[in-house]
Amino acid sequence: MKWIETIKEYAREKPKIKKAIGILLIFVGLVALITPFTPGSWLIFIGLELLGFRILLSDKLRFWKKK
Repeated sequence: MKWIETIKEYAREKPKIKKAIGILLIFVGLVALITPFTPGSWLIFIGLELLGFRILLSDKLRFWKKK
């Protein structure tokens, strides 16, 4: 678990690298949507999360979960 803390600390110290990785993941996810042989389109969501965008329905899902 120490390596997870190291990664989080490094991401906080180097925001430009985090942004570059997020953009790269979005690009790879878009390519995966276009090509039929790569099931990696879920990488778009990880890239958006790294850039700070939340899934639009996450608040609604949490609300439904509380009920």
